[in-house]
Amino acid sequence: MRYRDCPTVEVSQRMSGTVAEAWALVTDISFPTYCTGELIAVQWLDGADKVAVGARFKGTNGGDGSRWETISEITEVEPESRWVWNVLSEGGTYAASWGFEVEPASDGVIVRQWGRLGPGPSGLTPAIEAMPEKEARIVSRRLQEWQVGMESNLREIAERLSR
Repeated sequence: MRYRDCPTVEVSQRMSGTVAEAWALVTDISFPTYCTGELIAVQWLDGADKVAVGARFKGTNGGDGSRWETISEITEVEPESRWVWNVLSEGGTYAASWGFEVEPASDGVIVRQWGRLGPGPSGLTPAIEAMPEKEARIVSRRLQEWQVGMESNLREIAERLSR
C-alpha cells in the first residue's frame, strides 16, 4: 500500500431514521467531536456557518500525545445525499479527502463515511520519508485509525437516530 496511490477506507451502516434526520447529523461539523476519534474541536472559518461548497473550517486534532490543526474546504455538496471536504496541504494540494453519504433504504437509511489519503503531503510524509521501507505499514496503520473513528461516528449516528 503506497501513499501516492491515495488509499481509501470506507464504512457504512444501515440504520433507522430518515434521510433528513441523518443528513442533519452528518452535516453538523462538530458531531464527530462527541465520538471516539482524534477530532477534538472544529470551527467554521471566514463567516461560514453551514455545509456549502467553498466553506472552510478548522479542525483541532489529537492523538498519540500530540496535537495538530487542519484547515478543510468543502468541495462538493449534494443536499441530503453527499458532502465532501479536502484537508488542505502545501502548495495548493490536499492531504486527504473525506466524505459523508446518506441514502434511503427500505427500512431506514444507509450512512457512509469515507476518507482518502493524499495526494499532497500530510503528517505521514515525514515518517514515510524517514522510513520508506515501512511505508505500507505506516499507511495501513493510519487507515485503521481512521476506520475506528468512522465506525464510532456511525455508531453514534445510529444511536441518535434510534431515539
